[in-house]
Amino acid sequence: MSRAAHRTLAWWLLASVPLAFLGLFFLWPLASVIAHGLLDGGFDAAGTWAVLADSRSADAVVTTLGLAAAGTVGSLVLGIPGAYVLYRLRWRGQRTVRAIVGVPFVLPTIVVASAFSALLGRSGLLGFLGLDQSVIAIAAALVFYNVSVVVRMVGGTWAGLDPATAAAARTLGADRRRVFAHVTVPALMPSIASAASVVFLFCATSFGVVLVLGGTRVRTLETEIYLQVNQFLDLRAAAVLSILQMLVVALVLWLSAVARRRRERVSGGRSLDGTRPFRRADAWVAVPTLLTLGVLLALPLSSLVGRSLRTADGIGLDNYAALFSTPGRTVLPVSVAQAAVNSLVTAAIAAALACVIGQLVATLLTRRSRRAGALDAVVMLPLGVSAVVVGLGMLLTLNRPLLGIDLRGSWWLVAVAQAVVALPLVVRTLVPPHAPSTRVCGPRPRRLAPRRGACGWRSTGRCCDEPSDWRWVSPSRSRWVSLGRRPSWRGRTVPRCPRRSTGCSGGQESRASAWPSPPRWCSR
Repeated sequence: MSRAAHRTLAWWLLASVPLAFLGLFFLWPLASVIAHGLLDGGFDAAGTWAVLADSRSADAVVTTLGLAAAGTVGSLVLGIPGAYVLYRLRWRGQRTVRAIVGVPFVLPTIVVASAFSALLGRSGLLGFLGLDQSVIAIAAALVFYNVSVVVRMVGGTWAGLDPATAAAARTLGADRRRVFAHVTVPALMPSIASAASVVFLFCATSFGVVLVLGGTRVRTLETEIYLQVNQFLDLRAAAVLSILQMLVVALVLWLSAVARRRRERVSGGRSLDGTRPFRRADAWVAVPTLLTLGVLLALPLSSLVGRSLRTADGIGLDNYAALFSTPGRTVLPVSVAQAAVNSLVTAAIAAALACVIGQLVATLLTRRSRRAGALDAVVMLPLGVSAVVVGLGMLLTLNRPLLGIDLRGSWWLVAVAQAVVALPLVVRTLVPPHAPSTRVCGPRPRRLAPRRGACGWRSTGRCCDEPSDWRWVSPSRSRWVSLGRRPSWRGRTVPRCPRRSTGCSGGQESRASAWPSPPRWCSR
């Protein structure tokens, strides 16, 4: 067997792990719901067309695309300047501000919706605007929730851009605007496209925010699928809408891949520090950006805190004291402390699963090929499929013991489902496709690594292909994403408590670059 055949066989053996995981806990449940909805009793073409031609479906599609586009544009408008200020520049207190900006993304969607409801409600600070249960309120909440995704993904790339390129353009006579338009923006386009696609998928599949802030006035594909399953028990309509939602997701992923491919920039295996100290000339960008982000974050959260302090007698801590008492069985079947423990345990297990499988997928995706592109598309699918459909599919497919394990009656199923949701985010953050910050080596650095002292698997793993963000993203982000997830089935975790309380369900290497010496831990 040739060396190329060995590599192909090894690739497929490694890929079988994430494919088996997604096939068992995502593709199989999804296919089961679609099969039950479309094929039970035979395929009914007239009934399927009736669902597509229904005005409710058309309104849901238009509203979904409009809200997703508004949320994506708003996140990019605020996130790109924020990426420049928080990652390209260096100033005191920068890390603290980064952590604060990332807080909304790790909040449960039901909490974000409650915060905007407190802000825009009749008794809220901005209640006089009359935006409660409006499309504008939902779009603002989506921007609040997703702006940190753009800041992190674009900022990581911006911090790694080589400043010598811009300096060379300035030397040749280009002014700052031309340097930004013709040098910086093309280099950032892959990361901007990646961030835009992820944010669009998050906005298009948002459930809790739309359900709480939109009420019965605003219907998206996600909420319509929920209503068809939970209230009308119409699996056919849910299956047809799920297929429609997947087509929208596939189109968005294809367009983002085309945009990235046109602007492909892959570093030659080196890690650059393109940051610079803060100057007075940067104040005209930094001050308005930080003030806007501060207002966007402070108003909803402060309104939520203010509502939590309201009691029947005025202002007090009675609501916080009630957390330490045993709630009624109709509110939560366990204590708040037990719900917090359940959340932490399931989040830790989900993070471990997502990190291990995500690192494996990231390693496979660093070898650019058609099969790697297909694997990337499969891994991204959970971002754009209704969690309601996946949860229902798990109940349908895992209704009997699997390998002697009864998962449907076990809390392990919640952790596994959360790992499925967190896996695409881990992979996309570790390996943003064609982004400059991705440490992807060409064939020549891999051949040179052993000659420079790299040992065995480290020459193709840690020294060459390991994504640079691994130490940051995998243990932390996937854990907090899982912690903020509200499962679509029975679960006794912290994100379910507000839902119960409110009554809502919620390459090629650069010739100019030299191969760096391997680190000390990679020497023989």
